[in-house]
Amino acid sequence: MSELTIRNISKSFGQLQAVKNLSLSIEKGEVFGLLGHNGAGKTTTIECILGLKKIDSGTISLLGTEPTLNRKELFARVGVQFQESAYQERIKVHELCGLFTALYPKPISYRELLAEFGLMEKEKAYVSSLSGGQRQKLTVVLALIPDPEILFLDELTTGLDPQARREMWAYIRKLKEMGKTIFMTTHYMEEAEILCDRVGLMRKGELTALGSPRELVESCNLDHFMTITTDHENLDFLKDMKGVREVRNLQDSFEIRTSPNISLLAVIRKLDERKIAIQKLNMRTPNLDDAYLHLAGINADGVEIKTLLDMQGAEK
Repeated sequence: MSELTIRNISKSFGQLQAVKNLSLSIEKGEVFGLLGHNGAGKTTTIECILGLKKIDSGTISLLGTEPTLNRKELFARVGVQFQESAYQERIKVHELCGLFTALYPKPISYRELLAEFGLMEKEKAYVSSLSGGQRQKLTVVLALIPDPEILFLDELTTGLDPQARREMWAYIRKLKEMGKTIFMTTHYMEEAEILCDRVGLMRKGELTALGSPRELVESCNLDHFMTITTDHENLDFLKDMKGVREVRNLQDSFEIRTSPNISLLAVIRKLDERKIAIQKLNMRTPNLDDAYLHLAGINADGVEIKTLLDMQGAEK
């Protein structure tokens, strides 16, 4: 049985439909990432799953139960880290951790968790004195205290520096190895590509794409880019090759845009036939960031394609 099953849930706030007919199934031990722009409905989805917001329609099964029922037993099995958390102004780290520990029947030692996240030296400090990154780590510590079967992480690494972000990634991988199920939202495509078994793209309240990061990238059939540095003045002859879409002169190098079907080796052979020496070569293949923009209908300049077409139509 799935750890989480969502069937056709919808949630509106007045005229705004934050979530529309969303269906998902998350398996035990899976790391699932929900991706989308600000306001796409990601946080509202988590709040509905946890029963913090009442859904307008549809059904939710979390660890085999409806989340608005048996809440005390359910929340002893669930860990939650929200993007924004408010705590009492004059509470210390160890006091807050002790309070959370008292809420659960089989908690993990918070001191072990503080050590794991590099916060032991802040144990006696006021929570209000922590940096943004330290507060973010603390929210994860609090989410892990109940030793949850499923962990919800909302924008986990927002505000963390690159080193702290990678430390967090390492811990998430460790949790996965322990068999924990993780449902996360993120703005960082690299993060989703590294951590997630599957991802879902949410746009304006609807789930528009679902699959592994590799599946989503391959489904888009996006162009590849080669950057070649050479003493040769012109590489326009490459345009005659099947699969080469564009050759651009970048002053000190050439950028060749190709379909995914043409191989790098074929281009190199063509250059070799003309005795053209390659001084430097870089190849960039599409990643999840490219797939996300493509599936979200956003062009290379970051403009939503529909909006761009509307603007062009208005100019005519």
